[in-house]
Amino acid sequence: MYEPQADRATGRDEEAEHLLSERYEDDSLESSQHDVANSSDTVHAVSQRNDYVLDPAWNAYAKPQKRIYDWTITDVELNPDGVFRPMVVINGQFPGPMIECNEGDTIVVNVRNEAVNATSIHWHGMYQNGTNWMDGTVGVTQCPIAPGAAYTYEFSTQGQWGTYWYHGHRGVQASDGLLGPLIIHSKDEIQHLKYDTDRVVMVQDHYYNTSNELLMDYLKPNQENAEPVPDSALINGRNVRDCALLPNRICDSSMATLPTMVLEEGKKHRLRFINVGAFAEFQVQIDEHEFAVTEVDGTDVIPAYFHRLNILPAQRYSIVVDASVTTQSAYWLRARMVTHCFAEENEEMEAEVRAIVQYSATELHDIEPKSRDWPEVVEVTCHDMNTTELHPAIPVAAPSDVNDVIHLRSNFEIGNWKLSRGFFNQSSWRASSNSSSLSRFISGVKTGNGAYTSSLYRSFGINDEVFDPSSELTYQTTGIQTVDILISNFDDGSHPMHLHGYKFWVLASGIGYPPENLYDPGVLDLSNPLRRDTASIEAYGWILLRLKADNAGMWAFHCHITWHAEAGLMMQFLTRADIVSMWSIPNESENLCMMAGLEKGERPHDEIWFGNRPGV
Repeated sequence: MYEPQADRATGRDEEAEHLLSERYEDDSLESSQHDVANSSDTVHAVSQRNDYVLDPAWNAYAKPQKRIYDWTITDVELNPDGVFRPMVVINGQFPGPMIECNEGDTIVVNVRNEAVNATSIHWHGMYQNGTNWMDGTVGVTQCPIAPGAAYTYEFSTQGQWGTYWYHGHRGVQASDGLLGPLIIHSKDEIQHLKYDTDRVVMVQDHYYNTSNELLMDYLKPNQENAEPVPDSALINGRNVRDCALLPNRICDSSMATLPTMVLEEGKKHRLRFINVGAFAEFQVQIDEHEFAVTEVDGTDVIPAYFHRLNILPAQRYSIVVDASVTTQSAYWLRARMVTHCFAEENEEMEAEVRAIVQYSATELHDIEPKSRDWPEVVEVTCHDMNTTELHPAIPVAAPSDVNDVIHLRSNFEIGNWKLSRGFFNQSSWRASSNSSSLSRFISGVKTGNGAYTSSLYRSFGINDEVFDPSSELTYQTTGIQTVDILISNFDDGSHPMHLHGYKFWVLASGIGYPPENLYDPGVLDLSNPLRRDTASIEAYGWILLRLKADNAGMWAFHCHITWHAEAGLMMQFLTRADIVSMWSIPNESENLCMMAGLEKGERPHDEIWFGNRPGV
């Protein structure tokens, strides 16, 4: 673990300044640095060659400061693995720039949208305590940023540290490249294993067609269990494909390279894995190396040892690996998509992506590693790691008294016009581009609308008076309540469920129906269960999550498989409605809804298949 450098005002060195450009503001200092990572002055589109190595001289004890980023979102054409495809990027780069900050810092991101479609950015895992309208969720907390428009996100990182990320939350833009890591340091972080270096490793499935094109095909009639199957996979935005095997693609891999990571021999190294993909679960390993998992979704955990890591979309795991294996000088880091979870085959797909791990920076070479794979077969089901082996380093018992249990049935159904859509109970989500649930609720209360004001007198429950339960299922609480979210999955695929604005306790999970004795004394271990923000339900399984609903706001809850969320597998939690009702949303946020072009890039309306879309 890094030792604090108390004499450094910003915890940076010259190399770090080259990789990161921010503007820092505090009571005594205002300076500005810009480079290709965070400056909007970038001219040429490039596939990112930043290895996302964290600053080794970072000062986690620095006083809180404001970190300002200038981002321009544009449409470009890139070939991350050799195959050219249209992408949506920040400052011309893919993946996007890394935000590195301290707990208690204020993040300010000035976004200028020069892309053809409307957009938004969600700060995945951020509590947004008191800044709910900065969460970046179209239709829930904001309208999208229209083409040609600008918007500034500003929020605090107080009370959080660890590994997070940001991504587009308008339609399927994240899968087109609008994403990047967000790392928060803290003097209070508890990593039981000391380490010498620290870096981010993003794994993702990769498609050669645009996400909107794939989504249109996925949502059309007579489709069932037909999620788009990836064509390739990337590590930190990189891979190398053999163009000779892809005759139907425009491909040039002459400049493509596999990622290379120098993990100095005899030292310990922290790798922060993030699955930033749309669909695939990955199994990740470093040949011949065991490692310790030390963080899960921003929660420090007591080290638990494995040699393969299962990671589903949106999840994060930190591992600490000891570079003391002496059989080779270089090893493969393998990230394999769990292809058994794909309903169809894709002849173009290459399911495994590799990075080269080398022990010495002075012996870099192009010779492929000869390291040995682990002998166990790759997973044949999509599921979380065994979370019962992962215990938070800071013990927090789950509340023993529960105010309510919401039981959600998760499934896909063939409905009108033979369209397959995702449902929580009888609700399939349809986001609005022209208004947000948050704004409508606050406005309804302030104008004295009886349906809105009367809901404030209920402690908890489904609010079907204000919100349409068929397309915007909303669970509402007033005051601080403890709520269990019990989900039964009647689908043949797994679902990584993410709740905005919170970490929940993962209490139990299984296959089939929840046991009848689930709430009997002693069945649930409440002493120190894992706390995270994205947990997966296996096919035909169930999961029990416990939530202390104390963070005021309108928070999306959805499957983080992009295709499932866009098919409607989403709802929202309105927590501390008594507090939310007294808010005033800043004019800049409200004004987003007045712009032209908000519908650009939205999910296609179901009615388009039959030519009778309302208003057309």
